[in-house]
Amino acid sequence: MRRLTWFNTTALTLGFAFLYLPMLILIVYSFNSSKLVTVWAGFSTKWYGELLQNEAFLNAAWVTLKVAVISSTFATVLGTMGALVLVRAGRFAGRTLFSGMIYAPLVMPEVITGLSLLLLFIGIGLDRGVFTIVLAHTTFSMCYVSVVVSSRLVSFDRSLEEAALDLGCSPMEAFRLVTLPIIAPAVISGWLLAFTLSLDDLVIASFTAGPSATTLPMKIWSSVRLGVSPEINALSTLMIGIVAIGVITASLITKRATLRQQAEERAAVKA
Repeated sequence: MRRLTWFNTTALTLGFAFLYLPMLILIVYSFNSSKLVTVWAGFSTKWYGELLQNEAFLNAAWVTLKVAVISSTFATVLGTMGALVLVRAGRFAGRTLFSGMIYAPLVMPEVITGLSLLLLFIGIGLDRGVFTIVLAHTTFSMCYVSVVVSSRLVSFDRSLEEAALDLGCSPMEAFRLVTLPIIAPAVISGWLLAFTLSLDDLVIASFTAGPSATTLPMKIWSSVRLGVSPEINALSTLMIGIVAIGVITASLITKRATLRQQAEERAAVKA
């Protein structure tokens, strides 16, 4: 095993400092009692209290959470179906076009995606709001789910499905009872990735949101343009905490599912 040299250690330290030091500073100054975010005036939690009384931020947070949950769920279902078609369907007419349409949002600039969806909604006369944001986020995030699930399906041992079919299961029952539990870690990872992308999106939501729906990134962006307030620091700290808890929880769930899957595969091989 190669030891870490001083160069690798320094590069690693600088890299982590570049990534996480700004977040640490933001968290510290969220407890600043002064209205000036760059001047420390003592420890205080009053900005968290004022944030909880800010109706605009609370409404934007609720819209963002609702859009993220719904769009990531739709994206996971559609992305998993797309991955199954790409991996299991073999060659069929239009496969190249289908795969291109699946992977296009990965490389398409968000401005182009948002503008094209805006023109589509205007062309069909659909009022912009929460529904249009959900459609837009589902459109661009389902491709990420397809990539994650496809990578798991490629290495999937299809003999397990064949054994279930030989024992009398229908294709749907074999998928539900055998395939889905085994690829569950990839499906969960795809859902979390879609949820994160929706939660963080600003560009596409700015094109597809209407006056009745404002997401949290849009609200933060409009507030920051007038100057960073301590409430923004408090809100960002809460978001960092929620994301950290979600990542740790998802990692534990995925690890348990992977260990259980490996145990089931070893038992199936022995049988």
